[in-house]
Amino acid sequence: MTDAPRSHGRLRVTPSLKPRDMMAEPQVAGAWTAQIITLFPEAFPGTLGLSLTGRALAEGLWNLRTIPLREFGEGRHRNVDDTPTGGGAGMVLRPDVMAAALREAQGATPGLPVVYLSPRGKPLTQAIARRLAQGPGVTLICGRFEGVDQRVLDAFDVTEISIGDYVLTGGEIAAQVLIDAAVRLIPRVLGNQDSLAEESFSHGLLEHPQYTKPALWEGRATPEVLLSGNHAAISRWRAEQAESLTKERRPDLWRAYAEGHVDPTKDRQLSGASDQSRDHREHDKD
Repeated sequence: MTDAPRSHGRLRVTPSLKPRDMMAEPQVAGAWTAQIITLFPEAFPGTLGLSLTGRALAEGLWNLRTIPLREFGEGRHRNVDDTPTGGGAGMVLRPDVMAAALREAQGATPGLPVVYLSPRGKPLTQAIARRLAQGPGVTLICGRFEGVDQRVLDAFDVTEISIGDYVLTGGEIAAQVLIDAAVRLIPRVLGNQDSLAEESFSHGLLEHPQYTKPALWEGRATPEVLLSGNHAAISRWRAEQAESLTKERRPDLWRAYAEGHVDPTKDRQLSGASDQSRDHREHDKD
């Protein structure tokens, strides 16, 4: 007898021939669901159990279910990996073991897209997070060692997603990043939905600078326009700042945005503003 996959949140009991852990709660019917196949289920909910995502989990706005990969391992020691075919360092997660875990996931919550957190995947973007948030949920594969046998990725039509151009020891942290990015876009998770429209990437741009009280701090003043009460002027200033910062810091994002939003004359003006801003910061350092 093995432990059932762990669940988090308020849940709906569903009939099953498989024995279940008496401490595990059932899933909330119809809520966005994240299933995680992992060797370390104790890593969850982790930071997802805190603040807004944690409160939303407790309120049943989304479900979190971990599927311990070790339970599907082979032999007495529940082996989940083997040496790379053709030689090489490290170990590779076996296709038969991973397939058994994926079938368990599909049986529990059918129809979820399957994502493998991998450095070679397509970069995680706000658009991807939004697309996932609008669906029923996602099943995530947390890799370890040298990765997962390619055959099981092909057989289950797995999408590979990367959170950056670096390598982690496993996919658990990356899975939490992806889940957090998606869950916060679920209606009612954030207290103020208007903030979603103003943050970075919401319109293809980085977010404008933010300020709060006091108006003067250690000789540094809040921009006068933000204290003016002129909401049209504030809106224009924020838009200009977002465009200038994006052009300076993320030229890749700027090129994509400028194609449909900016005329060449304004583009040149922003180039000058970005150069002046950079020169000013370098002067301050000196």
